[in-house]
Amino acid sequence: MTAEPTAPPETGTSDYLAKRQLRGGTAGWTLLAGLGVAAVISGDYAGWNFGLAEGGFGGLLIATVLMGIMYAAMVFGLAELGSALPTAGGGYTFARRALGPWGGYATGVAVLLEYAIAPAAIATFIGGYVESLGLFGITDGWWVYLAVYAIFIGIHLMGVGEALKVMMAIAAVAVVGLVLFLVGAIPNFDAANLTDIVPTDAAGASDWLPFGLLGIWAAFPFGIWFFLAVECVPLAAEEAKDPARSMPKGIVAAMAVLATLAILMLVFTTGAGGAQLISESANPPVDGLQPGTLQTVVNYMGLVGLVASFFSIVYAYSRQTFALSRAGYLPKSLSVTNNRKAPVLALIVPGIVGFLLTLTGQGATLLNMAVFGAAVSYVLMMASHIVLRRREPDLERPYRTPGGTATTWVALVLAVLAVLATFLVDPLAAGLTLVAFGLFMAYFAFYSRHHLVASAPEEEFAALAAAADDVR
Repeated sequence: MTAEPTAPPETGTSDYLAKRQLRGGTAGWTLLAGLGVAAVISGDYAGWNFGLAEGGFGGLLIATVLMGIMYAAMVFGLAELGSALPTAGGGYTFARRALGPWGGYATGVAVLLEYAIAPAAIATFIGGYVESLGLFGITDGWWVYLAVYAIFIGIHLMGVGEALKVMMAIAAVAVVGLVLFLVGAIPNFDAANLTDIVPTDAAGASDWLPFGLLGIWAAFPFGIWFFLAVECVPLAAEEAKDPARSMPKGIVAAMAVLATLAILMLVFTTGAGGAQLISESANPPVDGLQPGTLQTVVNYMGLVGLVASFFSIVYAYSRQTFALSRAGYLPKSLSVTNNRKAPVLALIVPGIVGFLLTLTGQGATLLNMAVFGAAVSYVLMMASHIVLRRREPDLERPYRTPGGTATTWVALVLAVLAVLATFLVDPLAAGLTLVAFGLFMAYFAFYSRHHLVASAPEEEFAALAAAADDVR
């Protein structure tokens, strides 16, 4: 039997929530779209290319299209949920309303694992770029990891308005870098380069599918890397201007930009550099260009792209931590905000954990751990959309998903396949993330479910829904 939310002593007054306020009305739809693009943009510069070693060009192309369909369908569902339930909890809020405290917490934990681990993976890639470019004479990556965490958490502590504007500028530079690369890659494009990986003897193997049909499934996690974290946009709901309208517009616009870039980067990077070379590259766009000024410029732009995603996902993990803490699922001290309305410990504590993870130097493993957390959260969020459509058909929905639950079912099925694919590609990463997930759930089972905060927005949403059910 699930315990009902209970308020700590200070929630008897307005004191508790007064110390846990974000700055509303800060972000319009363009900043929300920029947040979505910035969070993902590093995936166009690095990471996706390792999928060529799993599925070849054909396998990764099919995987990317399927994952693009999953994300597009999911984004429509999240746009509806974000307009109906606009709080900083994002997916956790939706699942809390649909699946109860256990389902809400499980979703929030999966999202938090994704967002806490992804910056660590990106920081290791930033370290590699800095070392390869010979910047500042740095040869030991941990100084870079420490610097990026300290600098960008510091900017976030200044307040969301300042942070999102900096993020928007960085993301714009990163997008320009991709456009410059694509212009430079066109003269080097050769269709034969797409299929230069020698086919294996796997079932269904061919020039287009050198690792056979199973290679398509194995490439799913790398197709995800083109879109991972676009779903963070609803986490900005409490800080958005008119979230019922700006949230759907922002997240759909971000997805449109990312889908276009994903296909262009996959085709032209592979076609310019060759599938075999690009599959092993730490810096795919650079290896897809001839040596020269443009190659150097794109190299620096790649570093900017990594910074953009790092910066944006730090924002995302802080808001997910803030929401879970404010409602009592995590220690309540994590949700206290400063005079700039920034959640101080929600920014710092996951940052410390992420920095410690970077010291392992296992960027690829961290990437796959983040993908596992993401895929689990997608399953739960799409299940929440379907449940709420059936259980609460009269819930006010300023935006409605095209195709309704049929669209969401497409995302749900593909998300389940993506979860299973992570075990196929990297069972160690999936297993480690599953262990961390289990520890969080144990904390909830033995402690925090007995100390939930009834006045938190997510809990009030659920209480109102329960009251409406009783009336009916």
